Amino acid sequence: MSDAKAATNAHLAPYQARGLKGRIFSGVQPTGNLHLGNYLGAIRNFVALQDSYECIYCVVDLHAITVWQDPAELAKQTREIAAAYLAAGVDGSKHIVFNQSSVPAHAQLAWVFNCVARLGWLNRMTQFKEKAGKDRENVSTGLYAYPNLMAADILAYKATHVPVGEDQKQHLELTRDIAIKFNNDFGVPDFFPITEPLIFGEATRVMSLRDGTKKMSKSDPSDYSRIVLTDDADAIAQKIRKAKTDPLPMPDTVADAEKRPEADNLLGIYAALSDSSKEDIVSAFAGQQFSAFKSALTDLAVAKLGPMGAEMQRLMADPGHVDAVMRDGAARAHALAQPILDEVYRTVGFLRP
Repeated sequence: MSDAKAATNAHLAPYQARGLKGRIFSGVQPTGNLHLGNYLGAIRNFVALQDSYECIYCVVDLHAITVWQDPAELAKQTREIAAAYLAAGVDGSKHIVFNQSSVPAHAQLAWVFNCVARLGWLNRMTQFKEKAGKDRENVSTGLYAYPNLMAADILAYKATHVPVGEDQKQHLELTRDIAIKFNNDFGVPDFFPITEPLIFGEATRVMSLRDGTKKMSKSDPSDYSRIVLTDDADAIAQKIRKAKTDPLPMPDTVADAEKRPEADNLLGIYAALSDSSKEDIVSAFAGQQFSAFKSALTDLAVAKLGPMGAEMQRLMADPGHVDAVMRDGAARAHALAQPILDEVYRTVGFLRP
């Protein structure tokens, strides 16, 4: 058995003894209105994992400021993300919900990892290249070092699993590389686990309703490109009705759908919201007009998202409750992370007088 596998197994054993599969860490950035892609790609899975894992769900506000944020909006959006977790069904008493900046271990461990990770590793990060674009010299250092902070988020709790979308897999690979290098460099082969990815079902990558080749985004200038989680039934219906399609009937096969980006996107959304396979949805609607499919998709989306949006609105009107959940979560997260950070400091040779 490899050292990496042995390290992972050693960390899994305590959870397995409690009938759990491990410990999860995941988070969402507080940068604008949450949309359907955030829900299907992340938040819905947070709820589904609660019975099988010990879960730590974070609002990653430190990551958010890698690009400039209006301070008042950042605070408001941090609370909104936490409200979305709770509205979707995350149990804030059984699991941990908090904002990242409330636990200093994230930033403190990230510095250690800045000194463990290699420059060549960060130079290969495709997401930095995409976000920086041609103006690379003017982006923040934080945006460049973002993956090291992500590794610290995960390993500050020795998380054994992370639910990730396709666009985050490379960052998780870096987390694994950092864990292996730290363990090897300091002769502590079982210290950090080699965290495993969890990738889920249909529509883990939801595309724009106006362009099936682009990811659904908070920053798209068109409101009709995305369904926001606080949209009411009328807004959801209007956005689905206006969603871009091609002139052909619904595809007959999944292979046919994959050649038609807008059709494939809507089918994936339907499959994910209904907990079905894309094959089943293609079979049910093959050859029909898009109008009939869009009507069915609207009914499904309203039924699934409407109650959560209403609960989000209720929670946002009671900020004291949301803040209390995050405050309690931060205290519990700190209690988990601080002993791990202390051991990291001792391991690297920091004097603790």
